[in-house]
Amino acid sequence: IDTNDEVFVSWLPLYHDMGLIGLFTLPMTLGAELVLAAPQDFIASPGKWMQWMSDYRGTATAGPNFSYALAARALGRMESLDLSSWRVGLNGAEPVDPVTVETFIVAAEKHGMDSRAMFCAFGMAEACLAVTFPQPFTPMQTDWVDRRVLESNRYAAPVDHSAPNARRFAKLGTPVPGLELRVMDPTGEGNPLAEREVGELQIRGTSVTSGYFNRPDATAATFDGEWLKTGDLAYMVGGQLVVCGRIKDMIIVGGRNVFPEDVERLVGQIDGVRVGNVIAFGVENAKGREGLVIVAESRTDALIDEIRAAVSKTVRDSIGFSPAEVVLVLPGSVPKTSSGKLQRSLCRQQYERSELSRAVTAPVTIG
Repeated sequence: IDTNDEVFVSWLPLYHDMGLIGLFTLPMTLGAELVLAAPQDFIASPGKWMQWMSDYRGTATAGPNFSYALAARALGRMESLDLSSWRVGLNGAEPVDPVTVETFIVAAEKHGMDSRAMFCAFGMAEACLAVTFPQPFTPMQTDWVDRRVLESNRYAAPVDHSAPNARRFAKLGTPVPGLELRVMDPTGEGNPLAEREVGELQIRGTSVTSGYFNRPDATAATFDGEWLKTGDLAYMVGGQLVVCGRIKDMIIVGGRNVFPEDVERLVGQIDGVRVGNVIAFGVENAKGREGLVIVAESRTDALIDEIRAAVSKTVRDSIGFSPAEVVLVLPGSVPKTSSGKLQRSLCRQQYERSELSRAVTAPVTIG
């Protein structure tokens, strides 16, 4: 790397590993230039991120998937940007949605960005950030699989993109030097799974933590010998990693393992729903069966009843069953971590305790 030409641009919080290691420590180590902004500046106006990349001739930046969705919307309203210097746009920290990536690319290409700059990767704080990287400056690669087979048999059966129930995942590259990956049955029994068999991702290597500080219980629960159990459901294809979701977040309905990300992505596309602010989780009913609950932020001027009906219909038509309940909440009330990740467990607790800030239909004034 010629550090004289590198300009890192970041708004990521420094208490998050991608912000601290990827976009603060790295340019400091390389002696490269860094343009650092506050997370609240991006949240208040996502378009500022793109303006900074243009103004400072940024070559490298990073953000979670939702940030690229917000930036794509902002780019549609912006003019006179020059993103031609952009070489690496890392997408990580949360599940990578290929549609979001492609939508952003279309919006950014109009301002001179090369589509090959998008860099879909996987990382963990427990591995000092990087786990898998794609080949730099190559187009995003994806894998089309049968969603029903994936949900029922935990196998990523390849299908044509036009096939019924086709589901697309982003390929996240190969292990960085010093790391090894394996996919195991979530029960921890048996040998490593074969290619396209879905199980728990485990990693080991030179940058993996040896344990949690003063938490021998957490350390013992997280490791299988030398292997760190990530809690992520994943599979390997052609040497590349594909991550499907979190084991603890899986929703089991009628014998199917439904990924909440699939539901959240669908609902986020509905008019009146705030993109990146949808959470899906399972709850048990009186008969001990798990049902699907969707919590989504709606715009303050939205028609609540119409949105709720649209959400139910969209999920029923696409996933195959209706949600047990659709809860629309006020903007900014869906629980997230300090780095912007959705907190599904906390949201479920708030739902069960009736603590959600529900949106209500505005009363009609007559006369």
